[in-house]
Amino acid sequence: MSETLNIAVVQSPADLNGPQARLTWLQQVLVSQIDRACDLIVLPELFQSGYHIGSAVVDHAEPSNGPFAKAISELAAEYDTAILYGYSERQGEAYFNSAQCIDKTGAVIGHHRKLILPPGFEGDHFSPGAGCDLFTLGAFRVAMLVCYDVEFPENLRHVALQGADLVVVPTALGAQWGVVSEKVVPTRAFENGVFIAYANSAGHENGMDFFGGSCLVAPNGTDLARAGTDPEVISAKLEKSAVTTAQTRLPYHKDRLHLPWV
Repeated sequence: MSETLNIAVVQSPADLNGPQARLTWLQQVLVSQIDRACDLIVLPELFQSGYHIGSAVVDHAEPSNGPFAKAISELAAEYDTAILYGYSERQGEAYFNSAQCIDKTGAVIGHHRKLILPPGFEGDHFSPGAGCDLFTLGAFRVAMLVCYDVEFPENLRHVALQGADLVVVPTALGAQWGVVSEKVVPTRAFENGVFIAYANSAGHENGMDFFGGSCLVAPNGTDLARAGTDPEVISAKLEKSAVTTAQTRLPYHKDRLHLPWV
């Protein structure tokens, strides 16, 4: 089993209008910009529906195996890569800000519901999730968090202690919150010794400006790749050995046990 993972983060235009337009745009990107050796493609928070669209986020909601998931499954199989994306999920009468990963066979291998809903419209439409489950992709153990989840150190520590090598974070980071991309995300990677893939939107959507700043961060807190403010695809080859190296050099997870309140 390969100890490397080729990953691409797709920073998509925020103003794509509806699920079909987003699928069409994604397929164009897969044709023109994604290397066929790619193992995982990561898309932003609520990529399926759009983020700053008010109550339409509920109108676009669908089950985890709905039409959008089936279309992503077909693309994953056609382009021989796993695809991880954010979407508006409906389960019965409840709605969630969710993300899921579909592997190159078209099967769902990972699913996450956003744990913490920030102030604003999300709390009016979504219910919070509960828990974080890891999944395996190649030699990597992978965890998902969504946007605001990553800003709480407890969440990163929780999945790192479960054995995550890579934490994937679809986000919808506004232009005024660039410190999260530039400072918080590298810090979370550094203090846990894990890779982080942070996927944001770019541009404008119904009066909201997005920061862009999608990034791939190494376990030592340094950038492997970082996007600007426009739509862009960034990529990197992740070496699993870097996780062991970082966690051995700075054994925060072990040494924290010496604290009197742990």
